[in-house]
Amino acid sequence: MTTTTTRAGATMDTIALDLRGLKCPLPVLHVRKALDAAVAGSLLVVQCTDPMAAIDLPNLARETGNAIERQDGAGRILVFHIRKAS
Repeated sequence: MTTTTTRAGATMDTIALDLRGLKCPLPVLHVRKALDAAVAGSLLVVQCTDPMAAIDLPNLARETGNAIERQDGAGRILVFHIRKAS
């Protein structure tokens, strides 16, 4: 995890989650737990291989009010950039 300090003095974390190899529902449960623990404005960078994550993680973000800023798929690895809502 890396921490960045903004001009206002608040800290925003970048949290990397390597969830490759985990099957549904584990990726979404790990992301939910990380979002609950993260400070507002933090960025979660999630790597996973479960194809259901392409459906589950956007639904989680929508339900919790967080935002998926980027979603990429390179081969079998899906990468999500999820910003924790303020």
